[in-house]
This record gives sequence, structure tokens and C-alpha cells, in this order.
Amino acid sequence: MDIAELTQRMNDFVRSKGWYAPNSPRPQTPRNIATSISIEAAEILEHFQWNGEIADRGALAGELADVALYLLQLASVSDIDLERAILAKLDVNYGRTWDE
Repeated sequence: MDIAELTQRMNDFVRSKGWYAPNSPRPQTPRNIATSISIEAAEILEHFQWNGEIADRGALAGELADVALYLLQLASVSDIDLERAILAKLDVNYGRTWDE
């Protein structure tokens, strides 16, 4: 499955919950989705809060999936081709140096 297919599945899910509706109690605005990414990323950090070991890989996988789904959604509602953006960023990063 590629990014476009994952994005479609994510949009189908959000639509099925009515969250794209104008009167949704969970408005899917770029700001709200970006906030959700930050919250879910913090939940990833909880898995490493007291040591460097992964105690529950399943729970960590779920949190990573939450971040990925919100990221796909933010790109979608912002009309950004995430696959193209990732490839462009990789090109930029290949030209960067970090140790200088």
C-alpha cells in the first residue's frame, strides 16, 4: 500500500465518523490536526520516559500509527503531496552536513 492509498483509507475513516462535516464536534482544521500530531508525538515519548527500553511494542506501534494518520490527514487537508514533499526533503538532506 502506498501513501495515496493510506491517505484514502484515512479520509474514508474520518468521513465515516462525520468529522469532515461542517458541524462536527471535532473540526478537522489544519490547526486542530497539527495539535493532535503534537499530542500523539508526546504519547510516543511516554514510552521512553524513564528508560530506553520499549516495554510494549504494540502500544508504541499504535502511537506511531496515530502520528502517521494525523500526518497523512494534515497533508491531505492542506493540499500537500506528502510523497513529493518527503522525496524533496530527502534530496535537500543529502546535500546537508550536520557535523560542521
